[in-house]
Amino acid sequence: MELIPYTEAHRIFRESLRKFLAREVIPYIDEWESAGIVPRSAWKKMGDQGFLCMDVPEAYGGLGADFLYTVIVVEEMTRTNHCGLAARLHSNVVVPYITEFATEEQKRHYLPRCIAGDCITAIAMSEPQAGSDLAAIRTTAVEEKDAFVLNGQKTFISNGINGDLFVVAARDPAIEKPQAAIDLYLVEAGTPGFSKGKRLQKIGWRSQDTAELFFTDCRIPKANRLGEKGTGFRKLMRNLQPERLVLAVSAVTAAQMAFDMTREYCRQRTVFGKTLNRLQHVQFELAEMATEIALGRTFVDKLIGDYLEGGDVALEVSMAKYWTTEMAFRVADRCLQLHGGYGYCEEYPIARIWRDLRVTRILGGSSEIMRGIIARHLGL
Repeated sequence: MELIPYTEAHRIFRESLRKFLAREVIPYIDEWESAGIVPRSAWKKMGDQGFLCMDVPEAYGGLGADFLYTVIVVEEMTRTNHCGLAARLHSNVVVPYITEFATEEQKRHYLPRCIAGDCITAIAMSEPQAGSDLAAIRTTAVEEKDAFVLNGQKTFISNGINGDLFVVAARDPAIEKPQAAIDLYLVEAGTPGFSKGKRLQKIGWRSQDTAELFFTDCRIPKANRLGEKGTGFRKLMRNLQPERLVLAVSAVTAAQMAFDMTREYCRQRTVFGKTLNRLQHVQFELAEMATEIALGRTFVDKLIGDYLEGGDVALEVSMAKYWTTEMAFRVADRCLQLHGGYGYCEEYPIARIWRDLRVTRILGGSSEIMRGIIARHLGL
């Protein structure tokens, strides 16, 4: 029995997306991985087909679609086995800040372009000295007459090169309490005083254009602060919940993908006169992985249902993000081992799954941070 109430419309949408990805994305992934970036034309094609920002209200050109459409996009994009075309980040992490907190004029200006793939977004939180500890942000936003002046540096920013519009976390240096000092600001690429640094060379996520950002006396209009003064930290904490749920969805999907390809490999690979799947040790390995994936999938599906019903899932989301990303990398590592030397070769998809999954235990709140959140919810 399915825990998620998919409708026929959802199933039709999934099939349409699969066909699009098979035609417009999968044939080009190796090229993008080598280039270290996805061309903007791919984003535009996603937008033209209606696969971006589907939950944006119809008043701004969106579909007003439910969260299950997001789940479908995340799952199918994960199955392409690449992370460069970060539709998940754009549609489900950054754009919701605009939908919820921007002015009416800003919504009408930016949202249709975000939906169409003409405006690629990114969120700039992490800094050289502030990753998971958002209260340690040093980038400043000082109010001067009719503007805010930003100074500081950001790093590990996904969509950092392709990005057109950035949601930037910065603090008011006049306020001592860190949580009260932080706000979020909209900054467009090309704004004087805002520059993009080099594209970072990473172990995984090679086609994802991750970059450093620099702000030097960067002046933006006062209207570009999202919401009331001193509310940025609360906004970040609230919006991180759906981001972490989406990461959990992607993690269990990647784990299943790694398992499926490894099971098939073990059916074909012969060692000591037997196919691998006939060896008891391999059977036990696969049985254990299948069990872990099933447990993770059940938990995440239940959590999706709770989220759809509007329940408070802060504790469970932290548990899911922590456990599923750890589980998925553990599965990928065991799958690579079963591939032997071939698993360490780029021509085998398990190699990319393995290296791309490693960072999921860090981004969106590291496993250590998730454990801390869980402990606080437990009153420890």
